Amino acid sequence: MMIAGALEPGREGYPMKLTKSYHKNSSMVARRVADEVILVPIRQNVGDLQCIYTLNEVGARIWELLDTEATMADIASALSKEYKVEQVQAEADLVDFLAQLESIGAIAPA
Repeated sequence: MMIAGALEPGREGYPMKLTKSYHKNSSMVARRVADEVILVPIRQNVGDLQCIYTLNEVGARIWELLDTEATMADIASALSKEYKVEQVQAEADLVDFLAQLESIGAIAPA
């Protein structure tokens, strides 16, 4: 399972504590366009169009799940069920994806 087309995972962030939860950065705006979600950082009330990020269907689902108080384990479990992948694969891909979101400033630990 590849979580995000634009943010290709690398395994450097694994293992990460699955009991952690994250919150979205309020200066990152998300908009759905067709099957994708576009993330645009807002700096000084202006969208930074040099740094646009695209999430595919699964990445968009994770972005939605970050609105809840779910832990990483909860999100991985939901992904495993919804996309019919092994739990360990969902966990590894989620860890990679969240590390990338954190590296671009889209999320931070709760």
